[in-house]
Amino acid sequence: MSTSASAPAAPGSRPVVIFDFDGTLVDTGGAVMQTVARVLAARGFTPQQMGDLRRFIGPPLLDCFRDTCGFTQKEAEAVTAEYRAVFDELGPADYPVFPGMAELADELREQSRRIAIATSRKEDRAREMAHELGLDQFEVIFGLNEPIRHTKADSIRDVLSALKASPADAVLIGDTVHDIRGAHEVGLPCITVAFGATDASALIAAGADAVCHDVAALRTELGLRGDTAA
Repeated sequence: MSTSASAPAAPGSRPVVIFDFDGTLVDTGGAVMQTVARVLAARGFTPQQMGDLRRFIGPPLLDCFRDTCGFTQKEAEAVTAEYRAVFDELGPADYPVFPGMAELADELREQSRRIAIATSRKEDRAREMAHELGLDQFEVIFGLNEPIRHTKADSIRDVLSALKASPADAVLIGDTVHDIRGAHEVGLPCITVAFGATDASALIAAGADAVCHDVAALRTELGLRGDTAA
């Protein structure tokens, strides 16, 4: 399917559409922040010391705990394990699919476009959550899986490999600066959505190839007409 012999297609018309998971397909923001707050409070952090917990939505958790909370690598690994144990107590009602996103994915498939998920969430949990939420229309789901895969760019590369596609074939749909950087590292454009936790101005500053403020705008950017998110 490679288009490498010619100029790459416009981002929104590419045949492979790769979705981020948290904050893009699934509204995990509240669940993530509540879980982080619970884990940090158990470690003695005050709300003031915790700061803006939206920074935990999207990037690898271990990196956030280490780089923004002052934990050592070993401590961050322990806190990440504590976080996952708490998050695993939650269920689908705590992290619903954003209205209209499942329908959008279905319509892309109906147009014979290939769809996949590349996430910074631990891969086995991402697969479980997608299945719980009925998101079974994606061809592949890749996430963090040490030591094979430990960055967003790694997840994107492995999606492309599994689909036998090149960067010129694909676009990433994401919601954070982290997504933009991962996509651009691999050579993909990144269309971002601003209906999650990230401010649109930060996405623009990071070089997003487009910013969509709602699902209707994303549908238009991807060449879909009408709005199924009734």
